[in-house]
Amino acid sequence: MSTPIGIFGGTFDPVHYGHLRAALEARELLGLEDFRLLPAGTPPHREGTMASSQDRLNMLKLAVAAYPEFRVDDREVRREGRSFMADTLAEIRAEAGKTPVLLIIGQDAANELDSWHDWKSLFGLAHMVIMRRPGARPAWKGELRERMENGLVQKAGHLRNTPSGSVLPLQITQLAISSTDIRERMRAGLSARFLMPDSVIDYIDQHQLYFAGQVRKG
Repeated sequence: MSTPIGIFGGTFDPVHYGHLRAALEARELLGLEDFRLLPAGTPPHREGTMASSQDRLNMLKLAVAAYPEFRVDDREVRREGRSFMADTLAEIRAEAGKTPVLLIIGQDAANELDSWHDWKSLFGLAHMVIMRRPGARPAWKGELRERMENGLVQKAGHLRNTPSGSVLPLQITQLAISSTDIRERMRAGLSARFLMPDSVIDYIDQHQLYFAGQVRKG
């Protein structure tokens, strides 16, 4: 079996140290060489991102420019229309063959997985790695709960034996940083230093993102 592929998705609106620390810990704990940060293009679960997909992609590239262990996958930004993870994983699976693919998501997102487009297909396309911060608890119900519990494994090594279908809980460090709070601080004229890389802050300043009245779609 080939080396697994890790997919760490998000809107990254904007990217901050909470994202980057979680990604680093997930990569290390899972022992992944191919680790991809995947910014959402036009996410179906939100009415609109505050920065354009291209700006979010540019900021993410700046944030990880000095870290070759991270790869930025821009396929959703390049794709027209709504971005569905089922479509993205199907595309990655076609490229990967039987290589294990790991979709790395937070507990909150996992709790609502059955609201995602074609969610049942995800288990045939990838393993689910559920990042749990201290105090986070699973809250899935019904068919999603059954599917999660049936696929549950406790060791990352199990994910290397098959291409998809398992569910691994992964404890990570809590950093109380959120993109929403950062945007609110910037709209209020407050500094975001030490919450995110300086290169990202400089990009935001240069392009006048997240200031009052500055709402972008797509």
